[in-house]
Amino acid sequence: MKGLPEERTIRLAQYMIQERATVRQTAARFGVSKSTVHKDITTRLKKLNTVLYEQVQAVLQTNKEERHIRGGMATRAKYQAQAARNRREVQRQ
Repeated sequence: MKGLPEERTIRLAQYMIQERATVRQTAARFGVSKSTVHKDITTRLKKLNTVLYEQVQAVLQTNKEERHIRGGMATRAKYQAQAARNRREVQRQ
């Protein structure tokens, strides 16, 4: 994503608020690094637009509170997929 850092910062913030997206999801969507997203939404945004900054901080806090749940769900899905592969392997034999 080319352009001015200020414009990028506002677009990243708007996307995060609308989609309730994580830093990782936002970085992937805009083709920038997680570090860039984090720097933009914590440092630059605070100076540019305090209202957006506060809204983004609320999204970040929600994501932080939910991350252990998402991690657990990912682990569960991993082991369910592994169990399914094992069952198919046993059926082939």
